[in-house]
Amino acid sequence: MSGRPALRPAARADNLRALLPRRTLKSSWRPALVVAATAALAAGAAGCGNATEAGTADLVNGKKLFAGDGQCGACHTLQRAGTKGTQGPNLDEAFANARENGFGNSVIEGVVRDQISHPRRNSIMKPDLVTGNDARDVAAYVGEAAGNPGKDGGLLATVGVQDTSNASTAAKGGKLTIPAVAAGLAFQFGKATAPAGKLTIEMPNPASVQHDIALKPPGKGKGPTVGKGGTSSFTTTLKAGTYEYYCSVPGHEQGGMKGTLTVK
Repeated sequence: MSGRPALRPAARADNLRALLPRRTLKSSWRPALVVAATAALAAGAAGCGNATEAGTADLVNGKKLFAGDGQCGACHTLQRAGTKGTQGPNLDEAFANARENGFGNSVIEGVVRDQISHPRRNSIMKPDLVTGNDARDVAAYVGEAAGNPGKDGGLLATVGVQDTSNASTAAKGGKLTIPAVAAGLAFQFGKATAPAGKLTIEMPNPASVQHDIALKPPGKGKGPTVGKGGTSSFTTTLKAGTYEYYCSVPGHEQGGMKGTLTVK
């Protein structure tokens, strides 16, 4: 056993187990055993038969769909894609053990492709979220990126969720506009300023994921949840101080959809 990587905490294996096709799991499977986890992972990839041949997938399209149109990043954390979703398993953590035990991109890709095609019962993932070549591309990108530290290069570096935490905006004419980003869990501005007094805060939503905008401390205001093309807004009266604006849709604030409002 001296040549094997150290075992990770059971929580890591539990995340991995949640990603595996049900048919690959046995009642005697123990999350703490990396060997058992990676063996099940290999069986899942071999059984589904969905891994694509190298060079046939469009990784740029896969990343774009994962972070944006595919909506995967709204639920999953994937460091290379810049997504921080918390409603589903953290994909970097879920596949870390597999990578450390020598399983490559195609194995992870096969498991992901199977999960896209056969979501678990009662899963929050929509059936047919992506299909055909798009599903192939998303699975191939996750196979390349999950549990693989570092940054994407080349064209891949131009795609994904951008860091807007230091972008700023200011209220004009008693109105503060803070749009959601089109891809990922973030507002277009991570910082905002406004004068004390009556203020209307609005959030246009260009994303296919539903969002709203609310203000902390609680009771300071909250707009309705809206889909693509809608605007969430509310009017409040604020004293000088520091507030947090955020999206109250479950998991979105935790995924990074928040910012700081300074009122002077």
